[in-house]
This record gives sequence, structure tokens and C-alpha cells, in this order.
Amino acid sequence: MKRCVTILSHSLFALIVLAATAWAATALWLHLSGALRLGAEAALACGALCALAARFARSRRSGWAVLAIGAMVVGGWYQTITPRDDRSWALDVSRGVKAQVAGDIVTLRDLRDFDWSSATQATPRWITGRYDLRRIETVDMFTSVWDNPDIAHLLVSFGFADGEHVVFSVEIRREAGEEFNEIGGFFRQFELVLIGATENDIVKLRSNYRKEKVRMFPILLTPEQRRAMFLSYVALAQKLEARPAFYNTLTANCTTVVYQLATVLKPDLPLDWRLVLSGYLPDYLAGLGVLGGNGPLQDRKAAAEITARALRADPAIPFSRAIRQP
Repeated sequence: MKRCVTILSHSLFALIVLAATAWAATALWLHLSGALRLGAEAALACGALCALAARFARSRRSGWAVLAIGAMVVGGWYQTITPRDDRSWALDVSRGVKAQVAGDIVTLRDLRDFDWSSATQATPRWITGRYDLRRIETVDMFTSVWDNPDIAHLLVSFGFADGEHVVFSVEIRREAGEEFNEIGGFFRQFELVLIGATENDIVKLRSNYRKEKVRMFPILLTPEQRRAMFLSYVALAQKLEARPAFYNTLTANCTTVVYQLATVLKPDLPLDWRLVLSGYLPDYLAGLGVLGGNGPLQDRKAAAEITARALRADPAIPFSRAIRQP
């Protein structure tokens, strides 16, 4: 029995060393380059071997001590990786929306209103808008699927009495020429940015130029809830302007950040796996009773598809009105 316990203990220790080494190796590979990367990876491998050797050749305490020292060294280095707002950003995420509140009036600066000519080319235009919180009439959720139907990007649009719409989108802040990857999103490779934009920019880009599968769902909220939700985005804009933050594939992405904002409306909002597999977010909202539309959920999903509608929209009609026509 004692022999089995010893074998199990050694096996558990080896698994911990293996997992910690794999995590650290990935972080080093993503954040270092050249000779520095190779040297760090070699040092990491030596440290892992030393921990195993100390455990099996000397004592349990020696193995844990070496492992703890290695964890402190890697952890100390990892904490030096801090979010920044002064990199050479890709143009479409070069400015996060900025907000000022004066009573019922919110002024949004650096709203994106690009005129896209392809999926990657646009005439840039950044605008400033003033919005009366008392005149918010609608909230719509856009989901945009580009590949895996289980994963969708989430955008939230607020409609005002004058027909204007403002869309908020939590996105990764790519550097110029940089491509997103899910693994890097776990290891502080990307900053977080809140984009404020017009529907003619950010929705049309996804439906007409990227040819993504875009759906628009009305969200059933009271005037007080619509106001609170809008102000939660305002607070996020102000927070990110004051202090940049990292994107995280699991805990700080387009869906989980919106969930955190939505707890303003309902502090006991339940956590759910569909917050990660965001393609199922409409099902989650339907269960909460806030997803608009008529009929069974599948009928509401079908009615929500707007890509074909957007592609055949009359250019003479404002885009926001065109995608809402039956």
C-alpha cells in the first residue's frame, strides 16, 4: 500500500511539473524571440529536470523547493508583462471610444464611422456624438459567425428616438500586421479595446465585406435597464481610457465582458457555458426571457439573419433602417 502511495505521489508531482513547464514554455515562446527565447526555453527545461531529479534523488521537500523557486522566477517575469496603449495599432482598433457624462447627455468621442470598400480597406473617419439617455428606445444584440458556429462575435447596438444607432464591441487590440490567435489570448498577448461605432461601419463590415453570418436580436429591456446598460459601456470606456487591460480568450472576451456589464441589471445573473460558446448566446438570453421576436427560438433565429438583407439593401436607404425592414 505504501509503495502505491509513493508511486501516486511521484506521478502527481511529475504531472504538475509537466503542466507548469508547458504553460511557462508557451508564455516564453509568445513573448520572447530570437536567442533570448531559446535561452529562456533551455533554462526552463533545465529547471524542470532539476525539480524532477531533486524529487526522485533527494527528497520530496527538495523537489517542491526547486519547483517553487522556478514558479517564483517565471511568475515574477510574467507579472512584468503589463497592458499598454502606446503600441502601433491596426487602424480599425487604433482608438477606443471615450466617454463623458453630463446629466442625461453622454458625449462619445472617437466613434468609428469608416467607409469600407473591402474586408481590409476603408476610408477612416472618427466622429464625436452626443446622446440623450432619455431617448434610448431599443437595444439590439448582433451575433456574427465567421467560421465555427459555436463561436460568435457579440455587438450591442443602442437605438435612439431620432433613428441613430451606436454599437459597442469589445475586441482585441491588434498591432499593425498582427493576427489574432486563441492561444495568445490566454497569455497576455493582446490588449482589450472597446470600439464604439456606427452600424454602417461595424455591422456592414461583417455582413457585406467579410460575408459573415450576422444575426440581429431585439433585447427586451425597460427604459431604466437600457439606460443602465448604456452607462455600463460608458463606465468601461472610461476605465479602459484610464488604465489599459488585457484581452483573455476565456475571461475577458466580447461575451464575458458584456456579461459583467449586464450584472448591473441583474446582480445574480447566472453563469453559463454559453457565455464561452457564444454561438449559443441567443439560447441563453431566451432562457432569461429577454430575447425578443416571435415564435419558437429556431424561428426567431431565422428571422434574425440579416446578411442577405444587408447585401441587397438599397444604398439610398440608411443602412440601419434597411437591415430592419421585413
